[in-house]
This record gives sequence, structure tokens and C-alpha cells, in this order.
Amino acid sequence: MKYLLIALVAGLLFIPFLGAVHLFDWDEINFAEAAREMIVSHNYSQVQIDFRPFWEKPPLFIWMQAGSMLLFGVNDFAARLPNAIIGIATLISLFAIGKKLVDEKMGMWWALVYAGSWLPHFYFKSGIIDPTFNFFIFLAIYFAYRIAYSAKSYRMAMLSGFFLGLAVLTKGPVAILVSMLALLVYFLWNKFRIGIKLAHLGLIALFASITTLLWFGYEILAHGWWFVNEFVAYQIRLLTTEDAGHGGPFLYHWIVLIIGCFPASIFLFTYISGRKKSIYSKPAATEQKDFKVWMWVLFWVVLILFSIVKTKIVHYSSLCYFPLSFLAAYQVYKLAEGRIRMRGWNIALLLFIGIVLGIAIAALPLVGVYKDMLIPYIGDKFAVANLQAQVPWSAAEAGYGLAYVLLVIISAILLIKRKTSKGLICLFVSTILVIQVTVVHFVPKVERYSQGAAIDFFISLQGKDVYVKALGYHSYAQHYYTREQPHTNKNYYNTDWLLNGQIDKPAYFICRITDSEEYIHHPNLEVIGEKNGFVFMKRKQL
Repeated sequence: MKYLLIALVAGLLFIPFLGAVHLFDWDEINFAEAAREMIVSHNYSQVQIDFRPFWEKPPLFIWMQAGSMLLFGVNDFAARLPNAIIGIATLISLFAIGKKLVDEKMGMWWALVYAGSWLPHFYFKSGIIDPTFNFFIFLAIYFAYRIAYSAKSYRMAMLSGFFLGLAVLTKGPVAILVSMLALLVYFLWNKFRIGIKLAHLGLIALFASITTLLWFGYEILAHGWWFVNEFVAYQIRLLTTEDAGHGGPFLYHWIVLIIGCFPASIFLFTYISGRKKSIYSKPAATEQKDFKVWMWVLFWVVLILFSIVKTKIVHYSSLCYFPLSFLAAYQVYKLAEGRIRMRGWNIALLLFIGIVLGIAIAALPLVGVYKDMLIPYIGDKFAVANLQAQVPWSAAEAGYGLAYVLLVIISAILLIKRKTSKGLICLFVSTILVIQVTVVHFVPKVERYSQGAAIDFFISLQGKDVYVKALGYHSYAQHYYTREQPHTNKNYYNTDWLLNGQIDKPAYFICRITDSEEYIHHPNLEVIGEKNGFVFMKRKQL
């Protein structure tokens, strides 16, 4: 009954309003476009963008999106639905594992902590690949941990290998890298003792290979090694270079996790102080303490690995959400049971970050209302033009952020007064509610500033037999929102031909205002519009 209840609540949290805002460039539109092109081309074995091979990702998540689109049509709701389903499965799994490790309360707290933290919750309402990848890799590691404590250890190894294979099919060899590093670090930390035998490792490798070869093997047999070779080369380049300019400092992901995983991240700091008192009964203490070690190992392996990796993107550290939420839930459980107390500085940190987030939410509508006063102080021409978008705001909407500030303060007061369970529930439930408000009320308005005009332009060209090209910046939106079909003239891929050649059908172009000087004076282009930082052009008739 509780599993059904969790599934229903998770469905209500993650499924409604999935299509309320357009997909965001790059990642969301990238994956959705790849799924759409699978359907259009009937080529389900290779990932492609603009109907050309796309080396960056294997196809599992794209298959999930394509299946959703076949059921619900090519739209934004269908593109995001797979992650919502994964979100439901995730909360059910967390409850089940927490219940097995300790009891139902621990399972409930873990599910609440995960759903009640900003980025872990938010990602299940997105169309990016990481929530699905994270779920599979977490299950692979969980079943590997279970090998040492299960009478059906070989079945656990098979399941671990199966989910590891699914993780590889979702995001690539990084799944193997993370798993091997986690296993190695655990082995060293545990003083070269491990409950996984060579036979178990062999089964993990075997079932991971079998699962992975469902795609890699078919692709090699059907089309040769070239696609796989290019795919592997890209994965190496991603780890060793600042791909697409996404660089950042070493501590980038540390800051992302502290702020983005609020309030769960705050409870990691409760490990720094006080006497540690186990929540486990003695017969089960070894097994559950071992899981805690696995979670710490996974957390640090992922955080340090992607701090070292040159490419810095927010969701690269999102695998940390599983161990982080467990370690936080472990402390939350002990707090609720009265086994530990939060120190004053823990509560002060909770107040500081919660109030900063609330003020940031409150500031969003105020920026919209008073943008004319702010524009003179903004030096970015494109950002200034973005702010010209007509988006309805009222100062009263700042009340959402201020309400969150108030609820965080109430939670802190309850924690100080040792009404711990009430304070914790208030903190996580209020975060869930404000996340819903942010996703439904604020994100669509922010999207109108960032890309709304461009998306409207592309949608206006749907169903027309034309060429559409972005100039001066990279985008996938023109393919997805124009519902582009394969072009028979391969000169289409040559921008110079589109600008200067003997084109065989109308061609439309878009660029940002900061890059427009190069194109608005082009002899073959005429400007047909300008809106919110984007300039729209059409190829002149020759």
C-alpha cells in the first residue's frame, strides 16, 4: 500500500505541467530532436542530429523518448515523460532500500529528502539524460554491495551487471569508469577486504557486456566500427578538454551540490560534530554500515572525478544526489529519533542558504517589474535585449520567495525548540511546494526572456519546406521546433552555400543581436524581424 502511495505522490509531483514550458537549448532539445529524427528516419540504431551521425550519446534514453513520442506525439511533454517515470521508480526504490536497510521510517525519510531537495527534484521534470543514467548506475552499485550479504549473491551480480550495462547504453563508458573507481576506492578504504569474489566480478562484466552489446554489437555488425570508434573518441575528448567552452574552477561542483541540493546538503555538515550513535541494531550493523561506506565512496569518487574533468556542466555531478540524499536521510532519521541534535552552526547554515534561495526567488518578479531601472547597469547587449520581452510580472509574486524564507525560518525555530520531526517535515515539504511553484509559475516566464522569441520564430516555420539556420551560435532548436525533415540537397550543410549559392528553396536565418553586424549587411540577406535579442533574416530572391 505504501509503495502505491509513494508512486501516486511521485506521479503528482513529476508528471503534471511537463509541457508547460518549451524545452531548453542545448541538452533538452538535443535529446528530443535525436528521438524525433529516429521516428522520422526510422533509423533506431544510430543517434543522429540534423540527420547526421551524433557521437555524443548512446541510444537508450533516446529510445525511451522516441517511445514516449510514438505514444503521445512529438511534443515537450513526451520528451520529458521518461524522466518523470524514472522519478517515480527512484522514490519507490529509495523507500524499498531504506526499509530493507533500517525500517519504513528510514525509507520514507530518504524518499522525502530526495524529493524535497531542489536539483534532485527538478531534474525529474526535465528532458536531460542524467536522471535515467544516475538511476541505473546507482542500482548497479547497490546490487554490487548486496553481493556480500545476500544468499543469492550470483543473482545480485547479474543484476549489478545488467544495470551497469543499461547505464553504459544511457550515457556511455563513464559508467564503467565511475564503477571501477568506486570499487577500487572501496577496496583500498576497506583495507583490501571485499565481499565480491572474482566469480561475481566475472558475472558483472558478463552481464554488463551482454546488455551493452545489444546496441554496440548490433551497430558493429550492421555498420562496422566507424560509429563506435567516433563515439569512444568523443567520450575521451569530453573528459580531457573543456568541451564546447564549458569550463570552470575545481570547486564548481562543490558549490553546485551545496546550494543545488539544499536542504539535503546541509545535513552532510552534521557529520562534522558530536558523538556518532548508530541507528542500526547490532545484528544488522555491519551490513548497513557497509552501505554507508559505499555511499561515501560513491559521493567522493563522483565529486572529485568531475572536479578534475575539464568540462564543467551542472548535471555532471548529479550522480552525487543518490549518496548525498542517503547520507542526509541517515542524519535526518537520527534527528527525528532523538539520537543526535543539530548544532547551532548547522542551523545557522541552513538559515543562511534557505534565506538566500528565498530572496533569489523573490527577486525574480522584482527584476521583471523594475527591469527598466536595472537595464542601464547591464553591460551585455544581448541580455538587455532579452529583458525587453513582454512578460507579465507583479511585485506580489515576490511573496512566493518570501513565503519560502518564512517557512525556512519556522523550520529552524522548530529544530531549535527540539520539535525536530515537525521542523524537518516543514523544511522538506515547503521546498517541494516552492519547487512546484517555481517550475509552473516562474520557469515559463524566465524562458520567455532567454529563448522565447527564437522558439516562436522556429514554430512559425513548422510545416514549410525551407532551410533554417542559426548563425554565430550553436542551437538544436531550429531542427526540433521547425519539425525539420531530411533535405535532399546535401549542400544544405554548407553555410556558405545557403548564404551565397544557388539555393533551391527559401532559406531563413537567426542570429543574436551581438553577432548581427556581420550578417545584416550581407548582400544576400534581408532582415525580416528583430525581437528580444534575436535577429531574423531571409535569403533574398536572386
